[in-house]
Amino acid sequence: MEDIKRTGADRLSHAKRILEQVCDPEIPVLTIEDLGIIRSVNLLPDETLEVVITPTYSGCPAMGVIEVNIRAALQSAGIEPVKVTTVLSPPWTTDWLSATGREKLEKYGIAAPASVSIDKKALLGEKSSIKCPHCGSEQTEMLSQFGSTACKALFRCLECREPFDYFKCH
Repeated sequence: MEDIKRTGADRLSHAKRILEQVCDPEIPVLTIEDLGIIRSVNLLPDETLEVVITPTYSGCPAMGVIEVNIRAALQSAGIEPVKVTTVLSPPWTTDWLSATGREKLEKYGIAAPASVSIDKKALLGEKSSIKCPHCGSEQTEMLSQFGSTACKALFRCLECREPFDYFKCH
């Protein structure tokens, strides 16, 4: 319960450091900070810590778990009370994914989102230049519009023949 003595900016800074450690339940190598879903962290007049988040898409099934994990991480650090607010506007975009998050995806075997123009071509079945996270080749093909989750598509590398998920642009 170390947070009891913290006030104001120090409490917010401490809370942000705690939130940087909360992982995404679907892609555990990414934190919610890497994903860019934390919109703000505020200290309300009644001393409640409010964490404002935006889902990666409006039907994301992981958001309930993410909210529970946010509360648990903050409460285990002695930060209470906690309020988690979900906002849908503006909608989340893959542009909010951090550079570190993109690197983590590649190392984990998931191709990071490409530009919107490349993404549209690839998902419409045109020749793609989605880079294989295993060997780096851009000779890839889409196998399915949907991969292990709705926000990913399933691709295969034509050089190393390995399948991989591609994190779609939003």
